[in-house]
Amino acid sequence: MIFTYFKNRKRRKYLAELRAMRRAGDDLLSPALKEEFDGLLTDLEQDPDPVKAVKTAEKRLSKLSLPWSTSALRNLLDLLLVVGAVAFGIRGLYFQPFRIPTSSMQPTLYGIHYQDIESYKKLPALLRGALFANTRARAVVTAPGRIDPESLRQEGGLVFDHTSFTIGGKRYVLPGDPVKVADYARLDPEKEYQPGDVLADGFVSLGDHLFVERFSIYLVPPKRGEVMVFTTENLFDSDGSPLEASSGHYYIKRLAALPGDTIRLRDNQLYIRPAGEKVFKKAQMFSPRFAKVYSGKGGYQGHLSDMGMTLFSAGEEYTVPAGHYFMLGDNSRFSKDSRFFGAVPRKNLVGRAFITFWPFSRRWGLIDCREPLDFPTGEHRLGTFPVMYKQ
Repeated sequence: MIFTYFKNRKRRKYLAELRAMRRAGDDLLSPALKEEFDGLLTDLEQDPDPVKAVKTAEKRLSKLSLPWSTSALRNLLDLLLVVGAVAFGIRGLYFQPFRIPTSSMQPTLYGIHYQDIESYKKLPALLRGALFANTRARAVVTAPGRIDPESLRQEGGLVFDHTSFTIGGKRYVLPGDPVKVADYARLDPEKEYQPGDVLADGFVSLGDHLFVERFSIYLVPPKRGEVMVFTTENLFDSDGSPLEASSGHYYIKRLAALPGDTIRLRDNQLYIRPAGEKVFKKAQMFSPRFAKVYSGKGGYQGHLSDMGMTLFSAGEEYTVPAGHYFMLGDNSRFSKDSRFFGAVPRKNLVGRAFITFWPFSRRWGLIDCREPLDFPTGEHRLGTFPVMYKQ
């Protein structure tokens, strides 16, 4: 009795598998194959000897020219297909990866940038070899003389652009475009360089890689101070040219003012008057995230009032239109933002900047939660503030 039960259990299990296979392949099987398959199922079910029935069914199944494979490889490919579909779905609907190409949000998020060797040495030893998309930037003067301004040449590369130049007849090459190299190498056409002078000793990185969370903006309205990604579709620069054509499809900035807010920029300070209120208040009073922007430390500069459209350089008032948001970059002196192209429509918002997943630096993890470095921002050079090289 017990043996009969176990013999029949194997047949029942095999029957269930074949019936599931038959249903799954209903739209793939030809009429002839359907008839053969159905006959196999009937014989398997009715044969009085369950052990013999299973063996016979397995042989008959192996001889059928089925339009799919029943191998483990097929099952693996099916699994990978499902996993891939889920991953792409999550990417498209919830978390989308981005790379920061420009310096407009430094020091909160870094684009292509130079990092000095001292800050590199402060990284844990295990992380030094894991720096992604970084290239060494080191040059020491070997012959006395001045830099030849006419010698600066930008050269392409697989990952980084490079710039070559000569000092005292000797050629040097450093990663980055001419403006970036001139900035971090402190190239000075009036300086008489001497052998041993260090032009650069550090690394140049391709920029921070982060995930943008796309779903919550449909549940929780955007707030002042949040770092947001948006598209540049139908936005125009102050000269009337399409922003998308010159600057790319995506921008990342800090949301400074909401629909209906009246704002003004005076003495490098952003003031906000919410709709229905009579008094202007400093931006820092609306979100603690603005406090570090105005700290004057680590590269933060506040919001400069001598840039952008005449409206803002004159310190006049501006009311953000309904359904629009006013965006500003943290690296105010080197940021093209709503001071130039105006408020951003709600439909352009992509999502909230969420996690920096590469590189492993002090900015790794949840974005916008680090205090500024305790160094004065100081004076800027050609393209950034030297204090930013320390991060």
